[in-house]
Amino acid sequence: MESIAAITSWTLQQEIPVPNDVTQILVQGEQAVAAFKTFRDSAIFTTKRLIVRDAQGLSGKKVEMYSLPYKNIVMWSSENAGGMFDLNSEVELWTKAGHIKLQLGKGVDVRRIDSLIAWAVLQ
Repeated sequence: MESIAAITSWTLQQEIPVPNDVTQILVQGEQAVAAFKTFRDSAIFTTKRLIVRDAQGLSGKKVEMYSLPYKNIVMWSSENAGGMFDLNSEVELWTKAGHIKLQLGKGVDVRRIDSLIAWAVLQ
């Protein structure tokens, strides 16, 4: 099994419309709720999980998909940006598989992400 350390950090840059082709990978009854641009692709919050699509290679045609069911999140924390020298916020997720860090660019509201995770995990 590949080390989870290689997949434990993603940067969300700004909220975007949900990509049209995401419906291909959703299960029956699952709906996309919000999407965010990442460095090369997107992260999609659904009613059941967080999906991170990671385009790879020079052409970006190879796509790796990560799927984190909310039921596997056992704890999370959020930290807002600290000011002039600390521009990025972050959210950390502790799961049954390990620790995942979401870096949030200045175009992403940390409280929006915190609310999405709370809604997903606590319902």
